[in-house]
Formats: sequence, C-alpha cells, structure tokens
Amino acid sequence: MSKTSSMGRGMMAVLAVGARHASGHAGATVADVAGLLDKDRSQVSRSLKGAQQAGFLTRSGQREYSLDWSILADAQLVTEQRLKTNGLAALEGLAAETSEACFLGVLSGNSTVTIAEQVPASANLVGSWLGRPYPAYCSDAGQALLWDASDEEVRKILESVDFAQHGPNTPVSVDDFLDRLRAARERGYSIVDEEAEPGLYSLAAPIRDFKGEVTAALQIVGPKSRLEPQRESLAVALRSWSEWLESTAGGRVRPADTLPGSIGNS
Repeated sequence: MSKTSSMGRGMMAVLAVGARHASGHAGATVADVAGLLDKDRSQVSRSLKGAQQAGFLTRSGQREYSLDWSILADAQLVTEQRLKTNGLAALEGLAAETSEACFLGVLSGNSTVTIAEQVPASANLVGSWLGRPYPAYCSDAGQALLWDASDEEVRKILESVDFAQHGPNTPVSVDDFLDRLRAARERGYSIVDEEAEPGLYSLAAPIRDFKGEVTAALQIVGPKSRLEPQRESLAVALRSWSEWLESTAGGRVRPADTLPGSIGNS
C-alpha cells in the first residue's frame, strides 16, 4: 500500500498538470496524469477531483484539467498587502536602527517609484518621494530592482533611455549601468554614489516575493559625507531588515519577536 497521503497524492497530481502546462499543453486528462505519475487511473481521478474542489484546478468540457490561475492571483494580492504592511514595519525598524531616511521602491517601466518611506528628523531630508518616479538607471533603487534581470532584459528596459546626467557619477550608458549592477551583485547590495544627485549616497537590497521574483527594493538614503563612513554597519542593518521583509513577502512570516533591530529587541 502506498504511504503517500491523500494530500500528497493531490499535490503530485497538481504538479503533473503544471508540468503539462510547462511543456506547452493546455491541460491534462486523467490518462495523461496517470501516465506521468505511473499511477492507477481511478486513484488519479480522485486526486484530480479533490484538487478541483479545493480550487487548485479547473476542468474543461474536453475533460482536461488545468491550473486555476485565480489561486496565483489571490497569492499575489496577499503578497502585495504584506509588502505594504510589513514594508512599513521594516522601514520603521531600519530607520530607528540607522537614524537615516529609508524607502521602499518598485519598478515602473524604466523608472522607479517610492511606495513607502520613513524619514526621521535626524536625517535632515526635506520633502517626500512618495509616488514620484525617478530614472531607474541612476535612482537609489534601480540596481536592486533589476537585480535578477538578464543583460538582455536590462537593455530592453533601458533601450529608449537618454542617459542624462543627474550627478557627477551618473551611468553614461547601459554597459556602464550593467558593470555597476554586476559589482552590486558580488557585494550583496547596491551602492548609488552621487548618481542620482550630487552629494547623495544610498544602499539598497532587493526584496523577492513568493515566486522568487524581485518585487521591491529597500533603501537607505542620505548625504555621502555621513553614510559612506558607516557603509559596512549600514549594510548589516539593511541586509537584516531586507531578509525579514523578504520572508514575509514570500509567505514565510516570522514571529514578531524575531524582528531585527531595535523594534524587535527593545
């Protein structure tokens, strides 16, 4: 007798349907899945019907089972909500730990947009960046948001960009940007050193969602004269909070008492 639970058999059936999708098929019949799993058709039929009732699969008039993409859409909505709520917690914690301005940004076309911010009075930054786009090739979040993009994808995103100079160290071309992106990946976080504007310095790290895709970037931004000497300690705080935020965005929520920094340990 098989030791696999009914839930396990159901997940195997769902994964088999997913494998059919990945190979270019619209769906899978009971016979298709039974063949893939080398299982009895009656057992596979029960597993597929159970997965359909649970909302993981749909069934067509041709008796083919397909993945129910509404599950993915629901998961995406949950992730976006977690990013907003837990993003604020991460920003508050990171700002409290570093006493610097902290931002959460997303990619929009070839620009980045700030969706949340925490600016302590000690940061001495005036104004808000909420909802304001900035060119990704020189923004504080740009490299982090394009962290996993291939060279070809980066070139596609930036193909129509005029590499205007915003600071003394602004990238002058796609190749220049790619060189900086590769260095950031090796370092483990990006440094934008007077690329967005003169005297401005920032560190940023990518945040991935439950699909493993970069969905946001967590940033520390401030005057170069103050941040650059503290780069290593700021990087430690950034890494700690970005890992926590990524764990919540990815659906692996940690208990509140494991929050990094001053909020969780006070």
